[in-house]
Amino acid sequence: MPTFDIGPEDFELDGRPMQVVSGALHYFRVHPDQWADRIRKARLMGLNTIETYVPWNFHAPDPNVFDLTGRRDLARFLDLVAAEGLYAIVRPGPYICAEWDGGGLPGWLFADPEVGVRRHEPRFLAAIGTYFANLLPLVAERQVTRGGPVLMVQVENEYGAYGDDPLPERQQYLRALVDLTREQGIDVPLFTCDQADDEMLARGGLPELHKTATFGSRSTERLEILRRHQATGPLMCMEFWNGWFDSWGLEHHIAPAEANAADLDDLLAAGGSVNLYMFHGGTNFGLTSGANDKGIYRPIATSYDYDAPLAEDGTPTAKYRAMREVIARHLPVPELDGSAGSGAVAGAGAEAGSGAEAGAGAPVLEVDLTAQVPLAHALPSLLREDLQVFTATPTTDDLRLWSGFAVYRTRIRPDDLVLTLSEVRDRAVVLVDDEQVGVLDRGSHTFAVALPARAGDLTLLVEDQGRVNYGKRIGEPKGLIGPVRTAVRTIDDWEAAALRVEDAPELLRAALDAPGRALPSVPDGGVPGPVGAGLFRGTFDSVDGADHFLRLDGWTKGLAWVNGELLGRYWSLGPTHTLYVPGPLVRESGNELVLLELHGAAAGRASFVTRPDLGITEQ
Repeated sequence: MPTFDIGPEDFELDGRPMQVVSGALHYFRVHPDQWADRIRKARLMGLNTIETYVPWNFHAPDPNVFDLTGRRDLARFLDLVAAEGLYAIVRPGPYICAEWDGGGLPGWLFADPEVGVRRHEPRFLAAIGTYFANLLPLVAERQVTRGGPVLMVQVENEYGAYGDDPLPERQQYLRALVDLTREQGIDVPLFTCDQADDEMLARGGLPELHKTATFGSRSTERLEILRRHQATGPLMCMEFWNGWFDSWGLEHHIAPAEANAADLDDLLAAGGSVNLYMFHGGTNFGLTSGANDKGIYRPIATSYDYDAPLAEDGTPTAKYRAMREVIARHLPVPELDGSAGSGAVAGAGAEAGSGAEAGAGAPVLEVDLTAQVPLAHALPSLLREDLQVFTATPTTDDLRLWSGFAVYRTRIRPDDLVLTLSEVRDRAVVLVDDEQVGVLDRGSHTFAVALPARAGDLTLLVEDQGRVNYGKRIGEPKGLIGPVRTAVRTIDDWEAAALRVEDAPELLRAALDAPGRALPSVPDGGVPGPVGAGLFRGTFDSVDGADHFLRLDGWTKGLAWVNGELLGRYWSLGPTHTLYVPGPLVRESGNELVLLELHGAAAGRASFVTRPDLGITEQ
């Protein structure tokens, strides 16, 4: 029977020392038809292992659902890893951070405010038990001890950075997770990871579990810190941060390839094992990106390019080449032949993060979005259910909406004059009699808006821009946080309901069957004029299976779909100015582009370009 063990000095595969050289590749951020390509490029760079988180809420969007199909088919992903001759590390949380919505913890879990967040609390542990029972058997079947690729499984994630519970209670929680993991047949080594900090390493692990560290520079120094807390056994950086994530409104982060390569060289020369975070970042498709809040709420951008060795669209970058050269000094790397994967590698040479050569072969396209349903007319058709009546301000958790958009409605009087909230989580477009009068925004701490001096219908279109994925605000409710006041009174009477924005393309097509919805034709090839908020549709032909980058210059904020697949959010705030469209979504003719624009655009036109624009950088 194959074995993988933690020896006194090394990881040991079938009794022989193994230096693990791994790369993070999240199946949930890559189109399934592209998994094999990305895994193959990992092997060609010299990696021997693929690491992935598992986001609980991705598989369990509702309490009575657990989905392991399509984009969520972890079993298929692990089988592709094995087919490429690589090993795997699985990190199922239950908390993963990963700049993912809620750090992977389902919003529905905290609808009961008594549920404990990341601590030894019966309801929390019972929910984790159900999660592990649904997930871990497929991992157990694919352990190296059963002839599969899985070498190790992580317990929790950077737990030393969270909370202030006493150490005995923290260890009680971690031991409960160990028991729940082992109950599902996991017999490979378990481990924890924490930042390379004395306090965090002391608080985040267990004496009986192997400790790993996370860092992105000063490798020799950080390994010495880890050794103080891990007296024997192999040293491993479980997250070697070779890039960084982007938040809306900030710059695009890059890390120089030369510095990354030098730190990686130091790490491997010291005999350490490594997991590159990220090898390939991918995309926060749909509404999956999380947020950080350290006094200022900052939602994560749709692109998760991460300035990784493999760019968002799978293009090898200069960082790929530099890291391959470093790995080759310490371990054998595959020869580059004339196959598809190595052909792509041979063309690597773009500046890291630039995306040069991305989407090669895809034509430049302009698409006129000549069909529209105004936002105020679209909202009723997007309701998930009838408006519910409330006598106090509800949260979106009260609506059992765990991600997305909701509508709140009430009546205002001529003397109300101003609307103020304690807080909005996270953003609300304010309409009076279907006319936009302002925006409430958590990120800018804008919690008041002027109202017209007349009676009317007040509508708030509330957007959850991503649940906080790190820190003490994990598990907080979303929506309007009361009380809600005007100049003269408190508003307690509301009608509210969740929206099913994921069905917007289908609903738009149905709405356009009604007369009077089409915008005027564009004369003589001219550019369509300015448009207001609403749902928009256009069609285009292209190259079957070709990658595209959607550019929305002049548009303000909203969501974009191609052929019914929600690509994610766009926002003129930047830094990202393009959305990646995976080739498997594109066909030769009759492609459909749909936009939900929340404010308005300079022109009803979009374009597809051959390269990404990830925005300005610090340099």
